[in-house]
Amino acid sequence: MHQYVVELASLMAIFAFAIVSPGADLAMVMRQSIVHGRKPAIITSFGIGTALMFHVTYTILGLGLIISQSITLFNILKWCGVAYLLYIGVKALRAGKADLSVNVADTASNEPRQSGLRAFCLGFAANALNPKPVFFFLSIFSTAVSAHTPMLVKFGYGLVMASCLIAWFVAVSIFMTTPRMRAAFSRASQWIDRASGLVFIALGLKLAAQKAS
Repeated sequence: MHQYVVELASLMAIFAFAIVSPGADLAMVMRQSIVHGRKPAIITSFGIGTALMFHVTYTILGLGLIISQSITLFNILKWCGVAYLLYIGVKALRAGKADLSVNVADTASNEPRQSGLRAFCLGFAANALNPKPVFFFLSIFSTAVSAHTPMLVKFGYGLVMASCLIAWFVAVSIFMTTPRMRAAFSRASQWIDRASGLVFIALGLKLAAQKAS
């Protein structure tokens, strides 16, 4: 049991830096919070966490190694991710000014109310279509986890990491939807949309330039 505690602590020490680092997931949750409100942002956070378990699962089952060694599979996943990031980036750039001062707890923009399923799928797709976790989880699991660790325990590690990721983005969702924050962001909502759109497009272009290694 002590070995598993040490392994989990090692994984979380590495994963903690990945959680807070800026990327498409954080940009997605921030935009959901600002444009659609707290509830859609929290649901999106659960989508991102579920996608993390998707990555952990295929890594543990050995599919991650296959993808990392196959240029074709890597490129398919990469270009799907590029297309998705460019799509949401362009959509954000074209969005109009949102009124964020109304109905703080839920949807507060002048856009149609976002369904829970759509919010979840946005978060899931943002993370699942990113090929970088393939290499991230392969590297940290091969470095910090023994080959003799039972598969069920490895899945437990994944659940802990997914739970921490969800908790982080839920906290971001709540912080970004407090009355003071919403009032501040309401005054600059259109510029925030444009900035987040540029971030998504930049991340898409960066992903497009990435090569399997």
